[in-house]
Amino acid sequence: MASNKVTRCICHGRPFTEVKAYAEKKGLTTVDELQDHDFCSNSCGLCIPYVKMMLKTGQTVFSPGEPYRSKGTD
Repeated sequence: MASNKVTRCICHGRPFTEVKAYAEKKGLTTVDELQDHDFCSNSCGLCIPYVKMMLKTGQTVFSPGEPYRSKGTD
């Protein structure tokens, strides 16, 4: 049975755990910075709300649409 959790940047094929570790290692705190490093969020952009939430909360597994139901992910 397929998981219905959002756990990765699809275009770059990177799990959010890897994105989080990279951001922490490089001291990156915004999606723009990750995009500048061409690491994630710069193809289709569907993961941007999840990456924003990940950077803010440290969470790496999401229910579909979760960032849209949470306040303050911008």
